[in-house]
Amino acid sequence: MHPVNAPSPHAVHGRAARLAVPAGLLAAVAGSFAYVAAVDPNEPGHYPVCPLLHLTGLYCPGCGGLRSAHAVAHGDLLTALQANAPAVLGYAAFAVLWTVWVVRTARGRPFRLDPPPALVWSAGALLLVFTVVRNTPFGGWLHP
Repeated sequence: MHPVNAPSPHAVHGRAARLAVPAGLLAAVAGSFAYVAAVDPNEPGHYPVCPLLHLTGLYCPGCGGLRSAHAVAHGDLLTALQANAPAVLGYAAFAVLWTVWVVRTARGRPFRLDPPPALVWSAGALLLVFTVVRNTPFGGWLHP
């Protein structure tokens, strides 16, 4: 017999099964950050170069993302922002969305990510502006 307020073993197993995917994703992201923390992207030869940078000399919106992740993993937020500010915003957005996903999933509620088109277009436009500005002479402070 179970106490009145205790969850049944089926409910506990169901919650654990529902949380398996978010836990797996967190493990993959944490493992990736741990690898980037251990293998410094500032030292040449560890990671492939950006094809756009290699072929054209232009920085893509992702250039500096590994350096940014390395700095975040070492707790250096200022260096991370200097390497790639949109990446840092992406890491923060992931953390918030993942937390909301876990809380909703643990409570048995569905989580659906359905951003309004205006938000998607605005984010794309900001990344485009960031990319153009970082490749101009006055945007040198945005170089990774």
